[in-house]
Parts: sequence; C-alpha cells; structure tokens
Amino acid sequence: QVQLVESGGGLVQPGGSLRLSCAASGFTDADGIGWFRQAPGKEREGVACIARSDGSTYYTDSVKGRFTISRNKANNAVYLQMNALRPEDTAVYYCVASHQIARMVKGDIDYWGKGTQVTVSS
Repeated sequence: QVQLVESGGGLVQPGGSLRLSCAASGFTDADGIGWFRQAPGKEREGVACIARSDGSTYYTDSVKGRFTISRNKANNAVYLQMNALRPEDTAVYYCVASHQIARMVKGDIDYWGKGTQVTVSS
C-alpha cells in the first residue's frame, strides 16, 4: 500500500523559511515524486517534483529560486526547502507521486498524501 506522509508545515513570517518532509513507502515503480499545494478558494497546483531515476527537477515559475526539492534515495524521503516565503505561498502542501515523471509534470498524479498546512503571515 502506497503511503505518503508529510511533516514540517507551520506558521512563518514573510521572508522566513520552512522545510517540508515526505516519508514515502509501499511502492517501487513510481518515478516521479513531489509537491502540490492548494490555497483557500484556489485549485491545486504543482509546486515542484523530482525524478527518482535521475534526479531531474521541475518547478513552477512562482517558486523558482526560492524553493528546492531534494530526495534521499536510501529511505525514499523527499524534502521541500522553502525560503523567502510570501503570503501567497500560504496553502495546504501535499506530497504526491506518479509512475512516470512526464505525467507528473503535466499534473497527472497517482498518489496523494493528506497534506500539511503552511501559513505565511506576520
């Protein structure tokens, strides 16, 4: 059974940093893993993803230069380092996975975690 468990969300001031973690288990053939988010009143959007096979990374334009996705191949953990946070980054962040990274980049997701809240506010 596939399990994606997020941690690390919380309240942070604008300009601050947070690191999200995702513990992934129960699958061996999902190449793409990453993060989506959903802000109040908005649709879910892809934030960043990484290919487990070769480490290729993809980011949505609004987070480029501020967020960094990384993985630990030994334990299938995935991390999202978020710097220079803005109020518009406030959302529930979901760890997601897909069998092919190409599908994930297009928003086609096979597995979802339950999400962790990130709030950026002074």
